[in-house]
Amino acid sequence: MSIKPRKSPGPGRPKDLEKRGAILDAAKRLFPQRGFEGVSMDAIAAEAGVSKLTVYNHFQDKETLFGEAVKAHCEAQLPHEMFEIRPGAGPIRESLRKIAQAFHGLITSPEAISLQRMLAARALAGDGDTSLAQLFYEAGPKRTLSEFDAFLRQANATGALQVPDTLRAAAHFFCLLKGEMHQRMMVGCCHGVSAGECQAHIDSVIDLFLRAYAPR
Repeated sequence: MSIKPRKSPGPGRPKDLEKRGAILDAAKRLFPQRGFEGVSMDAIAAEAGVSKLTVYNHFQDKETLFGEAVKAHCEAQLPHEMFEIRPGAGPIRESLRKIAQAFHGLITSPEAISLQRMLAARALAGDGDTSLAQLFYEAGPKRTLSEFDAFLRQANATGALQVPDTLRAAAHFFCLLKGEMHQRMMVGCCHGVSAGECQAHIDSVIDLFLRAYAPR
């Protein structure tokens, strides 16, 4: 009786994932530094240490790569697990604080500020092309909003919160977290905020949110 040899796993699989990760890391660094027009696929390939063909094998064009880079950055800062309410997770305030801290850290990062300024400048150029802005919105803000909307619906189901309109409340929460501080950073008149000031702002937003939606 002959024994058939086991099939080995497909060649290059881990390496492919490694290369994809390197390309995304390069894109996350270069797009905020140089803007969309200032970054070529050649530059991304060189930064990632791969060939341009490899970049195109993983991402069909620069627009797709831009959207995937935004998505990867947001998911790293605000992973799906952060929006899950699990048994024994503790007070809802602590879950809100973790989400708020991660979101505030994301939107006030130099990379996020640079990208938003770039998109604002493109909008002011007035060429009518909103495709890149839409890619950014779908991959970043909309994804985060949807995750938090689901979180609030879970909180309603467990009785931790009473939120009549979860999607609108989610939008309010993130707008409150941006606040005046984010506006100052966007226009360049605020180059650094202390950790204490950030935490005080976050805590005040959570207090306000819970006064509105804590169970009566």
